[in-house]
Parts: sequence; C-alpha cells; structure tokens
Amino acid sequence: MGLTITRTDCPCCGSQSISKALVCKDYTVSNELFEVWQCAECAMRFTQYVPTQEAIGPYYQSDTYISHSDTGKGLVNKLYKIARNYTLNWKLSLVKRHTGLNLKTGTLLDIGAGTGAFLNKVGNSANWSVTGLEPDAGARKVCNENYNLRLEPSEKLFELPSEKFDAVTMWHVMEHVHQLHEYMEQIKRVLKPNGVAFIALPNYTSKDATIYAEYWAAYDVPRHLYHFSPTAVRKLAAIHGLKVTATKPMWLDAFYISMLSEQYKNGKSNLVAAVINGLKSNWNAWPNKDTCSSLVYIITK
Repeated sequence: MGLTITRTDCPCCGSQSISKALVCKDYTVSNELFEVWQCAECAMRFTQYVPTQEAIGPYYQSDTYISHSDTGKGLVNKLYKIARNYTLNWKLSLVKRHTGLNLKTGTLLDIGAGTGAFLNKVGNSANWSVTGLEPDAGARKVCNENYNLRLEPSEKLFELPSEKFDAVTMWHVMEHVHQLHEYMEQIKRVLKPNGVAFIALPNYTSKDATIYAEYWAAYDVPRHLYHFSPTAVRKLAAIHGLKVTATKPMWLDAFYISMLSEQYKNGKSNLVAAVINGLKSNWNAWPNKDTCSSLVYIITK
C-alpha cells in the first residue's frame, strides 16, 4: 500500500541489538504479514518494514475500527462500548487523583482523541478546559456530530503553548505515532511544571500476549508501530528527562483483547475461551501489576 520503513536500530533507545521476534498478520484491513522485532537492550518491540506516516492511512480504513468510526457492529464492539462507559469514569477519576485537582478545574490535552468520548466526559463532568487532537478527519467529524466538540489535527501539538496543561492523556495512542521521540518532547514541553501525563499502552509481557503469541490482537500490525513493555516505557521516559511515577492496570483490556485474539486465531468468536484467558491473564498479573494486559503509565517531569 505504499513506502515502508526499514529499521537498523531500536526506535526507543537506538541500540543495534535488534532481532526478529515473530510474524503477525493484519486481520483488520490488508491480511498482510508483518515482522515484529525486539531490542535486547530496552525490551521494546516494534513492527519492522512498517508503512511510512504518509502511506499508513489506508490501513486505518475499516468500518470495524472502533476508535475512528465509533461503530457498534459485532459482539466485540458492542461489549467494548458497554465497558467504555465504566472506563471513562475510571479514567476521569485517575486524572483528578494524580493531578490533585479533585475539586478544582484544570486544563487537559487529549492526544489521539478518536471520536471524543473521553474529552466530552472531562469537559462535562469535571468542567475542565479541554483540547483534543486527532489525525483522522472522519473521527474528528464524528466527534463534532456527537458532542459538538472541535478536534484539531495532530500536527497542532507542535504549535501549542508551553506549560499550558495540567494533564496530557494518550489512551492507546503512542503505539501509533511515527514521531515517537518528538511526541515525548512535546508532551514534556506543554505540561505545566507539576503536570502529569497519562499514557495507556498494551503490554506484550502480559499472560494473554503469551497465550495468543502471533495472534495477540494488541500487536495490531501495522497500525501499532511499537509494542511496549514497562521496561521500555521507563527507558523512553528517562531519555526525555521524564519519570514513570506509577503504573495502573487496565483489567478489562485482557478480556477485550482476548475476544479479538480468539477471532484471529480461530476465525470465529469464542466468548467462553476469551473470558477464561482474560481471567488467566489478570490472575497472573494480580501479584505483579506490571504484567497486566494494558497499563496506564503516570509520567511526570
């Protein structure tokens, strides 16, 4: 579908100690195969021969891609939207708690706002001043239609005032961003001195990732350019003078990812197997939260 990027070093730490870990299929759009490589130094995984930023657009063009279409088609997406109502409240509570702004108003930037559900929640429930960035024009249109919120294209990040925001959120977005280090620098720049970044990411060191291997839906090649571990995120933050002060597990993600993974592995849904594997994953992560299927990284200057 277009030009690709061949990496000779790690996109996180720059090490040349990289090697192929597995091969995954794009089940959402193209049915193409993509190699996933791993860095021996920082434990980052990344998709090799990935489409360039200019060429990757067609890989997002699917009616089932919920973050852009807000679709309710299919069992998995229906369950996702039900769970999202709970998750939105949880995210809002997390932001309030870690910024210390439980009873006050604040300023929040949501990068990769999708169709705007979280931004709308914050604006209405917390009475915060909110700014949203989203690269997909279709998702921006849906956000405007659903919530009367105007999202800006993602490149506006580089034009925002410095030290403007109490909170910057990226809910399963950083793994999509070609300009990884540039984004980290901009997050650092736009945060107030006591501001907090909340970055949610899939975790390939989780039990469900081990169970499903190359069928693990959170690899989501080629849309996911990087595949993070807690070690890699801490390394990435440190490179930019930032610090991971806490991690918070996203327990529901183990079930959602397992449902998609069952479809990829077996060609059909198996809700019972997905629930069992989601429970296995969360049980494994209970004594060590850093092995949860997805984590929110709380990051400060």
